Amino acid sequence: MMFQFKKKQTSLVRVMVLMTDLLDADTISRSVDSALFNKRCQFRGLLSHTCLFNLRSSATAMEIVTHLINDTIEFYKWTLTIADKRVEKWPLMDNPLPTLAISTSYLLFLWLGPKYMKNREPFQLRKTLIVYNFSMVFLNFFIFKELFMAARSASYSYICQRVDYSDDPNEVRVAGALWWYFVSKGIEYLDTVFFILRKKFNQVTFLHVYHHCTMFTLWWIGIKWVAGGQSFFGAHMNAAIHVLMYLYYGLASCGPKIQKYLWWKKYLTIIQMIQFHVTIGHTALSLYVNCDFPHWMHYSLICYAITFIILFGNFYYQTYRRQQPRRDASSSTSSSKAGKALSNGTLNGLSKAANGAVLTGSKEEKPQENSGRRKRKGRAKRD
Repeated sequence: MMFQFKKKQTSLVRVMVLMTDLLDADTISRSVDSALFNKRCQFRGLLSHTCLFNLRSSATAMEIVTHLINDTIEFYKWTLTIADKRVEKWPLMDNPLPTLAISTSYLLFLWLGPKYMKNREPFQLRKTLIVYNFSMVFLNFFIFKELFMAARSASYSYICQRVDYSDDPNEVRVAGALWWYFVSKGIEYLDTVFFILRKKFNQVTFLHVYHHCTMFTLWWIGIKWVAGGQSFFGAHMNAAIHVLMYLYYGLASCGPKIQKYLWWKKYLTIIQMIQFHVTIGHTALSLYVNCDFPHWMHYSLICYAITFIILFGNFYYQTYRRQQPRRDASSSTSSSKAGKALSNGTLNGLSKAANGAVLTGSKEEKPQENSGRRKRKGRAKRD
C-alpha cells in the first residue's frame, strides 16, 4: 500500500514537471538570473513545481511593473506635446519634480515637526503671523484683480471659455495670474508650519493637510496644461474668499482687543461650502453645453469639489452644530444652580469676599457669626 502511494506521488510529480515545461520555463530562465534558476530549480520532488511557479510569477510581476513604468513614461512624454508652451520655462513648471519635492518636504515636516516640538516651548510668532497673513491678503487680492481684469479684457464667458494658447497679452496675463495662484498654494504650506511651531496640533486636521497638499500639487497640472479658459473661474472665486480668510487670520493675530469683534468666523466656512457648490454647478453647466475644454478636467474638478463639500460639511457640523447642545446644556445647568443658590438667600448664588474668593450659602454666614462673637467678647471686657 505504501509502495503504491509513493509510486503515485512520483507519477504526480512528473506530471507537474511536464506542466511547468508547458508553462515555458525558458522564458522564466531568461527573466531571472540563470545561475539562480538552475541552482534553486533542480528537481527536488514537489519543490521543483513550487520553485518554477514562484519564479514564473516573479518574472511575470517584474514584466508587468516594467511595462507600467515604460507606459507611464511614454504617456508623460506624449502629454508634454499638448502642454502649454508658454509656461514651460516659468519657475517650477519645467517638470513636476520641484513641486513633488516641496510637497514631500511638507509631509515630512508634518511627521518630524511635532516630534521636534514635543519637549519645547511653543513659539509665539505674533508679529510674524501678522506680516504673513496680511501679505497673503494682498497676494490673493492681486490674483483676484489680475484674473478679473484680464478675463474682462479678453471678453471671457462665465459659462464656457476654451483655453487660448496664443501669446495674446490678455491670455498671457491670465496664465500669469493663474501661475501666481499656484505659487500661493505652495506658500500656504506655512499655515501648517506655524501651527506646529506654536504647538497648535489640534488645528492640523486631515481636512487641513488634504486641502493644502492637494491644491498645490494638482494646480501644477492645471497650469501645465490648461493655464487659461475655464480655469480662471474657480481660481478668481477662491482668491476672493482667501482675501476674507487671511484678513480674519490677520486681525485675529492682533490680539484679544480685535478678536472680540471677529464673530463672523463660522460664515467663512459657509462661504467656502457655497464656493464648492457653485464650482460643481458651473462645471456641470459647462459639460451640459459641451464646452470646448478638456472633459477629464471637468470630471476631476467635480469629484474634487465633492470631497471638499463632505470634509468642510463635517468640520462645520463638528465645530458649530454638535457643540450647540452642549452649550445649551451648560447654560441650563448654570441657571439651575443660580436658582438653587437664590433659595439659600444669596444674591444670584454668588458673593465676593474680601480675599477674592467666591462664597455661597452657609459659607457666607460664618463671617456674621464671627462678628457677633467679637461683639460679645468686647462687651465682656467692658463689663
